Amino acid sequence: MRPVVIALLFLLCAPALAETSLRIVAAETVYGDVAGQLAGPHAAVSSILSDPAQDPHLFEASPSVARQIADAAIVVLNGADYDPWMRRLLAGSARAANRQVVDAGELAGRRSGSNPHLWFDPAVMPVVARAVTASLTRADAENGADYATRLQAFMASLAPIDAHVAELRSRYAGLPVTATEPVFGLMAAALGLVVRNERFQLAVMNDTEPRPSDVAAFEADLRQHRVRALFYNSQASGAAARRMVALARANKVPVVGVAETKPAELTYQAWMLTQLDALDHVLAAP
Repeated sequence: MRPVVIALLFLLCAPALAETSLRIVAAETVYGDVAGQLAGPHAAVSSILSDPAQDPHLFEASPSVARQIADAAIVVLNGADYDPWMRRLLAGSARAANRQVVDAGELAGRRSGSNPHLWFDPAVMPVVARAVTASLTRADAENGADYATRLQAFMASLAPIDAHVAELRSRYAGLPVTATEPVFGLMAAALGLVVRNERFQLAVMNDTEPRPSDVAAFEADLRQHRVRALFYNSQASGAAARRMVALARANKVPVVGVAETKPAELTYQAWMLTQLDALDHVLAAP
């Protein structure tokens, strides 16, 4: 990994130095990771959706999840209809005194029905980070200076991602690609890639059967090599998606797996860079 990223992440991810009563609960592990980097030793952070083997769309909240949220001073969620169970739990629990909610979808101005995989949009996480830092400062003004320093370091740690996106966009903008679901769609848009078969993707994401005409168009793209790569949800794929992945491989169209849940061993920044590197490797191939 790039040396400057390692240095910044060491600062952001230093272990907690002391016990704290300030608790943060994130719906998804990607937001929990970012909140932990910003809070440092001053808060305990837990993430609800943290298992990369779990299908987030099939998640059902348990009483233990409700208890976590009830005790949280700050709650961070994706919103945009990705984690509707989170809003239901917040509405159904006794509101903790001064509890603050950071909703990435609301901050990004995303409406119901738009692509909810917001962490793949390079413009979203800086906005979320500022909102989390503001919530931390309101909840714990005594450590406000440290939160400001951590936010500054976090923003600096995003620079390699932005640079890599700009570099890849300069080389690959306009290239046609396709996907079984719109998981990587926001990053693909940032890269300037032309994503085909969007109706098929929405059907798979919403667990409905794709139209026969959309299936036929997708198959034609793969058989006739109209696309440079196929993205698929490596975390949860149904029969229709698996069939397209098999067809892509049979026709030697590169297949790129992307997940909805951040691996436990990677920070948000490292996760983004790893996926961009993987995409670069595929698109650079003759």
